[in-house]
Amino acid sequence: MSCVRYSTNTVILPQGIVHLRRIEALLNEPNSDRPALVYEECGDLLAQIGEKTVRIEAKTKKIKEVAAETDMTRRLQTMPGLGPITALAVEAFAPAMTSFKRGRDFAAWLGLVPRQHSSGGKERLGRVSKAGQFDIRRLLIIGAMSRLSWLGRRSIAAGSWLARMLGRKPKMLVAVALANKMARAIWAMLTKNADHRDPALATAV
Repeated sequence: MSCVRYSTNTVILPQGIVHLRRIEALLNEPNSDRPALVYEECGDLLAQIGEKTVRIEAKTKKIKEVAAETDMTRRLQTMPGLGPITALAVEAFAPAMTSFKRGRDFAAWLGLVPRQHSSGGKERLGRVSKAGQFDIRRLLIIGAMSRLSWLGRRSIAAGSWLARMLGRKPKMLVAVALANKMARAIWAMLTKNADHRDPALATAV
């Protein structure tokens, strides 16, 4: 939460750009006892946010246009959680998928495969490596987190491996596991020249 203090009163407002209209409404209230400084500062902040929003929207539109120009980036965007920025990052920073023998090798190159260690004769999986291509790894994890949001969960089928993981594992751990699956699916899609399909995400190797 954020607050605006004036005189002896405090106005509590939720954080987030979606609540800007509430701030505008407060500033436009008639017969308000708010000091002129509050109007001046809040008005200046709203103007700055408005200007930056216009610039961000223009750049976002340009990115979408560029990401629609090649078959590779178009194909990648058929995967849930993978948007134009991630598609462009894969195209720009990843080597040809044919240089990897299987999807797991591409995921390992990104640093998304858990490190293995042995204890008492048993093989165990540890944390994912911090090595690999940072930009693509970070974007895939962000995309995975979007699928695990309240809105994204609507597309998760009951009883799927993802639903089962969410039922017993921390959200961040599930996001990394999903990013791993997404990386493997990217390899499968680009080596087979195929759009995304749900079974591919679940079984890509």
